[in-house]
Amino acid sequence: MKNIYLSFLALVEALQGETGALSSIDLEAKKLLEIIAVKHSEGDPLKVMDAMRLDDIASPATIHRKLTQLAQVGLIDMEHRGTNRRKKYLVPTQAAEKYFDRVGEAMAKAVTTN
Repeated sequence: MKNIYLSFLALVEALQGETGALSSIDLEAKKLLEIIAVKHSEGDPLKVMDAMRLDDIASPATIHRKLTQLAQVGLIDMEHRGTNRRKKYLVPTQAAEKYFDRVGEAMAKAVTTN
């Protein structure tokens, strides 16, 4: 029996080659994107200031660069909510949502084919 997780990783690796934006980001940026997507899906979008405190991922300066990179490749948007213009919320774009949908499909495929 082939390892389900290894099958999943192979499918995700192939998927990343197909997704231009994701092939241009590193693991730190990908981890940051995952955290942003999870917080958004929970209905509690991550604020830029909160992201800067994720020191288990990288330093604040590095996180700032990764956020800029994610925004430039079209995987996240930074938006204001309500009238408070001081807080910026990080939200995944349609491109990021599509990627996560495809990763979910890859996970289901890995489970059903093994």
